[in-house]
Amino acid sequence: MRIGSNPEKDNKSLVLDNYHRVIVPVYIPNFEGYFEHSFDGFKLCIESLLKTVHTKSRITIYNNNCHPLVKEYIDLQYKNSVYIDQVFHSKENLGKINAILAASKGNLEPLITITDADVLFQQGWQAAIEDVFVNFPEAGMVSPVPSSKAVTNHTASTWYYGFFKGKLEFQKVLHPEAMHLFDLSLGNEKLMYDAIHLENYLVLKNKNNSGEAVVGCGHFVATLKRNIFDLGSKEPAFIKIDGGVEQKYIDIPNDSLGYLRLATKGNFAYHIGNKTEPWMVDMVSNLSPETSNGLDSSKILDQKIGAFSRKIGRIILRIMSNKKTRNLFFKKFGLKNPSNY
Repeated sequence: MRIGSNPEKDNKSLVLDNYHRVIVPVYIPNFEGYFEHSFDGFKLCIESLLKTVHTKSRITIYNNNCHPLVKEYIDLQYKNSVYIDQVFHSKENLGKINAILAASKGNLEPLITITDADVLFQQGWQAAIEDVFVNFPEAGMVSPVPSSKAVTNHTASTWYYGFFKGKLEFQKVLHPEAMHLFDLSLGNEKLMYDAIHLENYLVLKNKNNSGEAVVGCGHFVATLKRNIFDLGSKEPAFIKIDGGVEQKYIDIPNDSLGYLRLATKGNFAYHIGNKTEPWMVDMVSNLSPETSNGLDSSKILDQKIGAFSRKIGRIILRIMSNKKTRNLFFKKFGLKNPSNY
């Protein structure tokens, strides 16, 4: 039997005081082998995040069946932080993408940052990212970590914009040492970046020459417009990690919807990996609590590259996949030795 009327029926609209959501999926099942030092990295990640987000931010942590001590830490952070307003605890590891989908579809912020649990955030990362969204209304995905090798990674819409609405040119990498540290953090036997990649990256200028951003980005930390989750793939992910799952649910929807894929010119985050180093601890200790209120979110417009233009962009991207043709264009964009790039 129901007595009376639910008072919330009279509150038919939701009014958000914040506009930027950060989602942090985490999986640390034990403290052995690969995961021996992961908890330390996760703590640095959360500490750096809490110190650097502006006041119009909220944070979701998705616990993918972590060790009880990790769960205890998450609950303590939720209790003590005004920014962490959501915590999900799953008794099974549902994978990174399903955690992101579950959290993103239940929130209303226009900007959603997705981040691995081993990212060390730097002062001003949100301001740098949000400036890119303001200067490029067509931007859909922006990372605070530039990459000189992501120029042809699901960037058809971005290439169309560069050829017909903006301008493309190679510029000196602002923080080559940060790019090299990211490369080292991956633990690969062969490094991803050669010397030339640490010297130059491809920069996109907007049509007014009032904004610049690096073409392409990775997705271990990136900010996306929520449309990418709303209008992207409707299916759950049956692969926890790798297997093209991030391409299917993040990269491809962003490009196919007509959004640009960009990164900040400066480096505003580091990859910790599964083992912390002394410089990381020092860096977090030196961070100052952010006091900014962000920006006027009405300045972040939502525009897209049209369907016909996207087809042209895909043709351009195929042309760029041919090394000889790419070298000609890269030389035109100001790269002195394109054959080595």
